[in-house]
Amino acid sequence: MANTAQARKRVRQAEKSRQLNASQRSMMRTMVKRVFAAIASGDHTAAAAAYKEVVPVLDHMARKGLIHKNKAARYKSRFNTQVRALA
Repeated sequence: MANTAQARKRVRQAEKSRQLNASQRSMMRTMVKRVFAAIASGDHTAAAAAYKEVVPVLDHMARKGLIHKNKAARYKSRFNTQVRALA
């Protein structure tokens, strides 16, 4: 258990950060699933709209360090390829 005031504060900060990260990670995963679903449905306009919605979210998550920048780039590249193939 934390013995000093500084350690107790760091525990509080870490928990707050963990909850925020979990929320944002969940939101990102939901948006990624929406893109997968739109691509699977074969609807180009819906897939393109979902793709445009998820790109800034992936960039933000990579910038904040929630996911690696290469993972964000990989997602965007693969989604873009699949959306363009629907047209």
